[in-house]
Amino acid sequence: MAAPKKGRNASAQSKPGRSLALILIAIVALTGGMFASGHTTPRLGIDLAGGTSITLRAESEPGQESAINKTNMDTAVEIMERRVNGLGVSEAEVQTQGDRNIIVNIPKGTNSEEAREQVGTTAKLYFRPVLATEVSGAAATASPSASASDSASASASPSDSASEKATDGDESASPSDSASASATSQGRAVTDALKADDTPSATASDSASPSASASASASASASAEDTALQTAYTKLDCTDAAQRAKAGDGAKDDDSMVACGQNSQGQWQKYVLGPAEVDGTDVDDASAVFNTQTAAGWTVTMDFTKAGTKKFADITGKLAQNQSPQNQFAIVLDNEVVSDPYVSQALTGGSAEISGSFTQEEAQSLANMLSYGALPLSFKEDSVTTVTAALGGDQLEAGLIAGGIGLVLVVLYLLFYYRGLSFIALASLLISGILTYVIMALLGPTIGFALNLPAVCGAIVAIGITADSFIVYFERVRDEIREGRSLRPAVERGWPRARRTILVSDFVSFLAAAVLFIVSVGKVQGFAFTLGLTTLLDVVVVFLFTKPLLTLMARRKFFASGHKWSGLDPKSLGAKPPLRSTRRPARPAGPVDPKEA
Repeated sequence: MAAPKKGRNASAQSKPGRSLALILIAIVALTGGMFASGHTTPRLGIDLAGGTSITLRAESEPGQESAINKTNMDTAVEIMERRVNGLGVSEAEVQTQGDRNIIVNIPKGTNSEEAREQVGTTAKLYFRPVLATEVSGAAATASPSASASDSASASASPSDSASEKATDGDESASPSDSASASATSQGRAVTDALKADDTPSATASDSASPSASASASASASASAEDTALQTAYTKLDCTDAAQRAKAGDGAKDDDSMVACGQNSQGQWQKYVLGPAEVDGTDVDDASAVFNTQTAAGWTVTMDFTKAGTKKFADITGKLAQNQSPQNQFAIVLDNEVVSDPYVSQALTGGSAEISGSFTQEEAQSLANMLSYGALPLSFKEDSVTTVTAALGGDQLEAGLIAGGIGLVLVVLYLLFYYRGLSFIALASLLISGILTYVIMALLGPTIGFALNLPAVCGAIVAIGITADSFIVYFERVRDEIREGRSLRPAVERGWPRARRTILVSDFVSFLAAAVLFIVSVGKVQGFAFTLGLTTLLDVVVVFLFTKPLLTLMARRKFFASGHKWSGLDPKSLGAKPPLRSTRRPARPAGPVDPKEA
C-alpha cells in the first residue's frame, strides 16, 4: 500500500496539532487586542452609518500643473482636517484619492452645508500684527483699547499664570549674514516674550503703530468698530470649538479681527490682530531646516517674493519698535493663528527664519502651511453624497441578508454533497469569518479602514472563494480514494496537488484585487481591499486549519472506515480495488531450460 513520504514532511504530518494551536493562539491574541482597544465592531463607512461624503478635485492655474503633487496634496488634507475639526466634528475622515482627488467623509449629525463651505474653499494665509493676546479663559488684566486704524496702541498684559509659563529662555532675534533673521516662535510659547517684559507699557509711539494704515489721530467713526472689537475679544473663549470656528468671520483683509491659536503648552490663546500686511502669495518658498550651527534645532525658513520682501520689511520695521506683545506678527491660516513669532528689528533681506524649540514634525507642518499659501491650487467639488442614518441602516441590513443567503446556500451544498466532510468545511469557514471580523475591527482605528457597502460585497464573494479552496482539496482526496488508496495516504498524497491549485487560484484573486485597488477610486477600493484581505486569510486558514484538521479526522474511525455519511465512502465514489504491493514469484528449483538461459 502506498504510504506518505518519510522525513520532514512526515514529521509535520504527524503533528497537525501544532498548526491548529498556532492559529487558535493567533485568534485569541487578535480578539484580545480588539477588546483592549475598545473597538469591538468594524468602523462603518458613510453609506452604512449615514453622513456626507464630499469629493474634491484639485485644479491648478495655467502653467502650474506641477503644483499638484503629493506634498501639496498632503498639506491640503492637513488644512482641510483643521477646518473640519474646527466644526467640532468627531471621526471625520479626510484623505487623498489618486493624484488629484480629496475625499472628505463627515459622519451624521454635522451640518453638511457648512462642512462643504469650509472644505471647498482655497486656504487663506495672512501675516497680521498682534495687538493683544492672552491665554483664553485666564482673567484679562487689560483689553485692547484701540483698533489698527487708531493711532493709539492697544494694551494687553498677561495674567500671572501666563507669565509663569515662560521656560524656553529669552532668545533674541538677530539677522544672519545672509540677511535672514530669526525669531522665537511665540505660537509655541507666547509667554517667552512676555517674560522679558512682565508689565508692558500701555502706550507706544505713533510711528510704532502695527498697522500700515494707522493715522495720527483716531477718527470718531472708528469708535464703534473699536468697541465691537473689544467686546468680541472680551467674550471670546477659544477653548470652545464653536467659538473658535466663528472667530474672525466676516473680517476683510484691511480689517482688524479676533482670532484663536494654540501654544506649545497646548493652551488656547485669543488675539486681537491688525489688518493683513502680507498674504500667502507673497511667500515664495518655505522649508523646515535643522540648524546645526546654533542650538536652535529645527527651524522654519521663509523666502519672499520681490513684492513680499518690501511688505515684510515694512511690517517688521514697525513691529520692532513696539513692546511685547506688539512686536509680534501672527501667521494666520483660515482665521486661526498657527504661529506668532516676534521681531527685534526690520527684516529686509527677503528671507527669515523662525525658531523656537520645534520638533521636526511641527517645523515641517508650519513650512508646508507657509508654502501652501503661495500655491496656485484650488479645489472643485466633484460630487456630494448624503446618506441618512435610516438609509445607511437599510443598506447594511440588505447587505447582511445577502451575505446570510449566500452562506446558507453554501452550507446546504456542502451538507448535501460532502456530508461528514462538511463539518471540516464549516469549521474552516467559521475560523475565516472570525479572523476577518476581528481584523476589520482592528483596522478601523489603526489605518482608518471603514466597512462600506462594496466592502460587504467583497466579504460575500470571499465566502465562495474560501469554500472553493476546500472543495479543491476534498476532490483531490476523493480522487486518491478512487485510485484505491485508504484515507490517511489519500489525505497526504492529495495535499501537494491541491496546494498548488489553491495557491495559483488565490494568487490570481489577490492580483486582481490589488490591481483593482490601485486603479479604482471611491468605494470600489473597499471591495478590492476586502477581497484581497479575505484571499490572504483563505491561504492561512487552508494551510493552518483545514489541512491539519482533515489529517486528524482521517485517524477517526468514522472517516477512516469510509462510513457512508462521511463523504468518503469508497463504494459511493466508485473506488478501484485497494492497491497492493506485489512481487515476482520465486523460480522453482530444478534444472534451467537452455532457452531461458
